[in-house]
Amino acid sequence: MSSKSLGILYGVLGVVLFSSKAVMVKLAYRYDVDTLDLLLFRMLFSLPFYILILFLIRKKPSKAKISPKDYAWLALFGFVGYYLASYFDFEGLNYIKAGLERIILFVYPTIVVFLSWLIFRQKITKVQGIAILITYVGVLITFWDELDVSGNEVLLGGFLVLLSAITYASYLVGSGWLIPKFGVLRFTCYAMIISTLCIAIHYLLAGSWEFMDYSWQVYAYGLAMAVFATLIPSFLVSAAIERLGANNFSILGSLGPISTILLAFVFLDEKLTYWQLIGMLVVIFGVTYLSIQGKKRAKG
Repeated sequence: MSSKSLGILYGVLGVVLFSSKAVMVKLAYRYDVDTLDLLLFRMLFSLPFYILILFLIRKKPSKAKISPKDYAWLALFGFVGYYLASYFDFEGLNYIKAGLERIILFVYPTIVVFLSWLIFRQKITKVQGIAILITYVGVLITFWDELDVSGNEVLLGGFLVLLSAITYASYLVGSGWLIPKFGVLRFTCYAMIISTLCIAIHYLLAGSWEFMDYSWQVYAYGLAMAVFATLIPSFLVSAAIERLGANNFSILGSLGPISTILLAFVFLDEKLTYWQLIGMLVVIFGVTYLSIQGKKRAKG
C-alpha cells in the first residue's frame, strides 16, 4: 500500500473514531451521569497513555529551543483547546442530538478564517467569503428544522457547541507556530495532561463527588471515549497529516458529520429529516469548497 493510500486509510479511521465521541456521550447520558463526571472519566482514563508516550519519547530532542514563555503558551492552549472546547461540547450534548452537534462543530474551519483575519489581519478572500456564507446557510437550515421540535433547549445546546468550535479554532490558530517547536507527539501529550489538570481542578471546585456511584456502563463508555475517541484517533490523524498534508486531510474531515449521523441513527435511533439532510450537505459542501480552494492557493 502506498504512503498516500495509507494516509487516506488512517485519516478516514481517525475521523470516524473522533466522530463516535458524541454518540458515546449521548449513550452515557442515558445513565444520568453528570457532565463533569463523564468528562473527568474520559481524561483520567486517557492520561496514563499520554504519560507513557512522553516517557517513551523523553530522549528525543526537541526540534527547536523551547523557552519558559513557550511552556506558558502551551498551558494556555491546553486550557483553551482541550479543556474548554471539551467542556462546552459535553454540556451542549445535554440539549441537542449528536448529529446536529457534529454539524455545528464542523464549521470550525470558517472560524479559523475569521480569527486569522481578526488577530493576524489576514485578508478574507472572495472564495473564503463564499464558502463561509454557504456553510452558515447550511447550519441555519439544519438548526431551523430542530427549533420547530425542541425550541430553547436547542438554542442553548447549539450555542454551547458553537463555543466549543470557537475555542477549538482559537487553539488551532494560536498553537500553529508552537507545535513545530515541541513536535506533534510531545505537544499533544503536554496539552492533554494540562487539560486533565484543568478538569481535575474544576471537579475539586464544583464536582458532585459521586463519581464512584455509577453503573459499570458509564465507566465503560468513559474508557471507550478515552481509547477509541481520543487516544487512537489523535495519532491516526497525526499520521494521516504527515502523509497527506493538512490541506488534503481537511477534505477527509467532511466524513465527520456523515459518520456521526449514521452512528447516531444506528445506536441512538436519531431520525434525520430531509431538511437536516439538505443542511448537512450544504455545510459539507461549504467547508470542502473552502479546503479545496485553500489547497489550490497553497500550490499557486
